[in-house]
Amino acid sequence: MALKMNAAELSAFLRLEFPQVADEFEMVELSATRLDVALRVQDKHLRPGGTVSGPSMFALADVAAYLHILALIGPKALAVTTNCGIDFMRKPAPKDLIAKARLLKLGKSLAVGDVLLFSEGMEMPVAHANVTYSIPSKG
Repeated sequence: MALKMNAAELSAFLRLEFPQVADEFEMVELSATRLDVALRVQDKHLRPGGTVSGPSMFALADVAAYLHILALIGPKALAVTTNCGIDFMRKPAPKDLIAKARLLKLGKSLAVGDVLLFSEGMEMPVAHANVTYSIPSKG
């Protein structure tokens, strides 16, 4: 499947539609089969114990899946998460996180994907998310 939005267009879309968080995420790599997105970790993303918080990790997984879907279907702001399950597998370092999102199914009304999250410099993933999105109809 061909890309309908490139990384620069996705970043511009995020700044326009979600200005409150757009500066926290950076597109690292984009292809039809995968999108890598970085969460630029700041103090507000940390929890006691010096690790990245679960809500911050969830946000990264959700944003990565959302942007990968939009890269393939175009700028549809009303595509929404209908389900997300996340497994926190190991303690993330208080460093930037990288999400590696891929789509498993892209249909007319639903998209299903998974996202692996990595702490910068760590080889093993710190979390894994399964995400389902509802895609708005064309009409």
